[in-house]
Amino acid sequence: MKFLGVIPARYGSSRLEGKPLKDICGHTMIEWVYKRVKNSDLDDVVVATDDKRIYDEVVKFGGKAVMTREDHPNGTSRIAEVCEKITDVDVIINIQGDEPLIEKDMINSLIDAFKKEPQLEMGTLKFKLDNQEDIENPNSVKVITDKNDYAIYFSRSVIPYPRNKNKDIYYKHVGIYGYKREFVMEYSQWEQTSLEISESLEQLRVLENGHKIKVLETQYKIIGVDTVEELERVRQYIKANNITL
Repeated sequence: MKFLGVIPARYGSSRLEGKPLKDICGHTMIEWVYKRVKNSDLDDVVVATDDKRIYDEVVKFGGKAVMTREDHPNGTSRIAEVCEKITDVDVIINIQGDEPLIEKDMINSLIDAFKKEPQLEMGTLKFKLDNQEDIENPNSVKVITDKNDYAIYFSRSVIPYPRNKNKDIYYKHVGIYGYKREFVMEYSQWEQTSLEISESLEQLRVLENGHKIKVLETQYKIIGVDTVEELERVRQYIKANNITL
């Protein structure tokens, strides 16, 4: 199987305009994401963007970029357009463009899952939550799985309900996905579903249509960037740990 990493990147953001081009210790955020993703076992990596400024930045640091339409409702739709342009791949790994501390082992674990289970249509990651604030935070998406590590449900609510206190059973969903190329193209065309709309979680569309999502546990608790405060946290973390590209 051939694996392609796709990094959707928009300039517009309600909370942090121009996010992919924000400076982080001398490099733009999109450069941090791209170059750290390139360290993984992916066969190739491309940034999917609708903004010429982001496209030019990726080309400037030596990366690959694809221009996509401006009217995509979400990242999955943008990835489906990339799949129409790039046909010689089997599996797409969707990496968020606002996670500059992405670890290669996270990506490699998804690659390994598709190699071990060739029938797999979709996979993602989770990590264990260890504090009550994150468990109760609606911006922290929780996931519960069955004994075979397939998703039962994703929610912004506390799931499972804490009738008996036990912090060891709460997991946060990490927004990195792997899909078979044909599956993501099909899935992107489905109509929105009621649970998806209620929770504002696109992955619920897959479950509501009777398909499975493999959920692998990771040890990494990376810092995504949605706000100025999170951007500064990443900068300080990189400086404190002497991380370089």
